[in-house]
Order: sequence, then C-alpha cells, then structure tokens
Amino acid sequence: MFTKQDIGLLNKKGISVELAQLQVERFKNGFAPLKVLRPATINDGIKHLNASDSEKYADLLQKSISEKATISKFVPASGAATRMFKDLYQYLENPEALKNLVYSHSIVRFAELLSRFAFFPLLEKKMKGYNLQNVHVRKSKAAEIIKTVLEPTGLNYGKLPKGLIHFHRYNDDIRTAMEEHLVEGCCYAINSDGMVRVHFTVSPEHEEWFKKQLYDRGPAIENKFETGLDVSFSSQKSHTDTLAVSPNNEPFRDEQNNLVFRPGGHGALIENLNEIEADLIFIKNIDNVVPEHFLAKTITYKKALGGLLISLRQSIYNFLNQLDKQANNNLIQEITAFIKSDLYADLPAEFSSSPIQEKVAYLQEYLNRPIRVCGMVKNEGEPGGGPFWVMEQNGQETLQILETSQLNLNDPHQANQLKAATHFNPVDLVCCPINYKGEKFDLTQYTDPETGFISEKSFNGKPLKALELPGLWNGAMANWLTLFVEVPIETFNPVKTVNDLLRPYHQPEK
Repeated sequence: MFTKQDIGLLNKKGISVELAQLQVERFKNGFAPLKVLRPATINDGIKHLNASDSEKYADLLQKSISEKATISKFVPASGAATRMFKDLYQYLENPEALKNLVYSHSIVRFAELLSRFAFFPLLEKKMKGYNLQNVHVRKSKAAEIIKTVLEPTGLNYGKLPKGLIHFHRYNDDIRTAMEEHLVEGCCYAINSDGMVRVHFTVSPEHEEWFKKQLYDRGPAIENKFETGLDVSFSSQKSHTDTLAVSPNNEPFRDEQNNLVFRPGGHGALIENLNEIEADLIFIKNIDNVVPEHFLAKTITYKKALGGLLISLRQSIYNFLNQLDKQANNNLIQEITAFIKSDLYADLPAEFSSSPIQEKVAYLQEYLNRPIRVCGMVKNEGEPGGGPFWVMEQNGQETLQILETSQLNLNDPHQANQLKAATHFNPVDLVCCPINYKGEKFDLTQYTDPETGFISEKSFNGKPLKALELPGLWNGAMANWLTLFVEVPIETFNPVKTVNDLLRPYHQPEK
C-alpha cells in the first residue's frame, strides 16, 4: 500500500506505517454507532445553580487560588477568519448595486451599519479619500470597502486569524478577540503569584503575529489590571494529521504522487492540553468574548464552574483515599449515592451483585479520571453540539457532548433524542488534569477512538475523504468524569460571521 517514498514522508511527520494502515481501515469500516439514551436535562446530567450556589462556589475557587492552586486558560485559536468573511468574499465574486438587494441582505447590513464595527476607524484611515461617515458613500463603494477590509493592502482581515480581528470598540481603544481573552483572564484567573496564565493554540504561520500583538498590547492590559500576563503558544502536532483517501478508500495522492494529509481537527489539541501545567484549566473558544462592560455575568459563572469542580474534586479525592485504606459496604454505598446525586449517573445493573473486591476496583477506576465541568446554555436555535447520555459497552451510562453528525438521524430513537434536547454546548468548560495523588493524568489515555468523523472534502477539484480525530470536548474527553451546568445564554456570544459583531453584546457601552 505504501511506497518507500510514502514511508519516508510518514516518518518525517512522526506517523507510523501501522497507524496509517489503521486510518485506511477506519475509512473502510467507519465508526461504531453510539448508543444514545437521552438528552441531558436539568437534574438529569445538568445542574442548575442559584445565586447562592454561584457565590458559594466562586468563594471556593478564590480560596483554592489563595492556597496556591494554579489556574490556566486554554484557548483554541488556530482558525483563520476566512469563514467569518464568507459573505463578503461571495459578494466580490459577483458584485452588484446594493439598491438591487433586499434590506436584510448581509452585504446591505454590512454597508448600512459599517460605522458600528470596531475596525471602522482603521478603515477610515485606509480610505481617507472617502467620507465613510456617509451611508450613501458606503453603499456606493461597497466592493471597494470590502476589498480594503480583506486584502493585504488594507486591513488584511482575509489572511488574519480570527483572534487578531478587532472585535470591540471602547472610548479610546479597540480590542482584538485575543486581547479580550486576556482581559477576561484578568477578571477570574489571577494566580496567587499575580500572574494570569493563558495558552493559545495557533497555526504556525500566525504565531509571530500573535506574539507581536501581545508585545504591543499586553503591557496596557497588565497595567490596567495590575497583574502579569504569562502567555504561551503552541500548534497542532504534525503527527496528529490524518491520511486522506480517495472515494474508494485508497490513499489519496497529489500531482507529484505524494500522500495527502489533513489536520486531525480540534481533537488533536488534546496533546497540547496535555502539556499545560495547572490544577485547573478553563477552555473557551477564541470567538466567544464580550466587551468589558458585559463581562460580569460571564465572570460570575466562570468562577462558579471552577469552584464546583473543586468541590467535586474534594469529594472524589476523599473517596479514593478511603478506598485505598479500607473499603467496606458503608463506604461503597456512600460513593454510589454520591455518583447518583452529584454526577447523576447510575452504575451498571450487575454492580450491586458483584463481590466487594470487584466493587472497589470498579469504583477506583470510575472515580480516578480527569474531571470536567461544562457550561451548557438553553437551546435557542444556535448550531452546535449538545449534552447527551450514552451507554458504554460495559453498561455504564456516561455524559457526552455530541455533535449532530454523531447521531444517526435515520434512527427514529436518536432523531427524537435530538429533538428533545433542551441545551447545547457553548464550549465553556473547566478541567482538572490532576489525580488524587497529585500526579498529572496522561489525557491521551482517556479518549474514545470510536468517536471520530469521516467527511467529504476536495483537493484541487478532486473529491477525497478526510478523517477527523474525536473532537476535543467530544470523544477526546469521552472517558472523563463529566458534569454539565446550566449557564445563562448571555455568556455565549460567538462570532461566526462578521455581522455577528453588530449584535448588542459586541457593541460599545452606551
């Protein structure tokens, strides 16, 4: 299947021939279907916090930080902003007078409301020959304005990563998404040494741009919040790329007969996450940020999620230590009740009739895993994955974040479970990668390889099939202890298209 040249290329990328062969077999055989039981709902996998709960858990987080617990933020920021400007690119392919388009058309809205974008002052400087304050000028020069936004001679937004797009305007400042993440970290993740630790995963070609932005803008944030920024960057590992195949499942080759690889998706970042040294790691996407004046609710729930995880961790560590010393039926009953009341999970039916030694072994393995607490927002029609109960092969129910593509919508049961879902995943989670003995887990050992994706793509106009690794908060964390928590919809403000920046939660303070 693989030539000497192929093997040389595989070795260069750090991919074994055996793994490449397994990937080809995966294309042929697909992934085993998941046994989706039901959506997670309030008090069945999703915990509701009242104001008193939130305050209690926020205090617990602060107490832990004062006792030297270390906090870090992990922000996947590899994506280019190209998709954010998809409508603008499409307009340039076939520009026409805006008077011929309906008022609700994305380009009409873009031109009409251009002055509301944070980057508008930068655009004015680039286009000094036009009075862009005049809406009629903006509408008549729409194509030229869009080119200035996207092209290297203008703002170059078509080539920049999303993290370096200017999202928000202040009285005397404008901030990129990256800067807003640093500001957010200064509001809840200051360590006892006064440092805010933030890690961004970026594309290699963007890393120097991120570093320059940090160098230029970081000191002002440090001065404002009287803290220090400890910012690091990494890129997806080359060996996590996956082999592409043709529609008939043969290794896909380019014009030079070289194997073609594709990035393994955000699930590959589990290896980057595995390298973070911290007791608690908060994870949030690069485009889900708000201006400072809207941060209060986000910060409240960030602290609450962190404190809740610490509370769970304390109970779990205590139980594991007791299991190590002297297990008895009373302890086993107490742990079983905790799993039901605090994690909402039922143990397999045969657990109750097993010998005590088997019960102890099962509980030790069940509890001694990485822990995550994930915010979930009420489903209001936004696209994205959601929280579900899944039955594992050993009969254990587990909480999982599933993408729509992971559900078999031809199966009436699974289709009905999707319809019944009440919440979806905003990617707002906090993780504990440390075990009860103070040792780091190897997070790569807690993934579920059976939860990847196969998608149809193209290369130079030719169709191919691509393999994505289990998603970072999907199958890459499938074997973690998981609890979902309802968070307000106000904490979820993603920017998928440029016009999303016109939404109220991305606008300046009035």
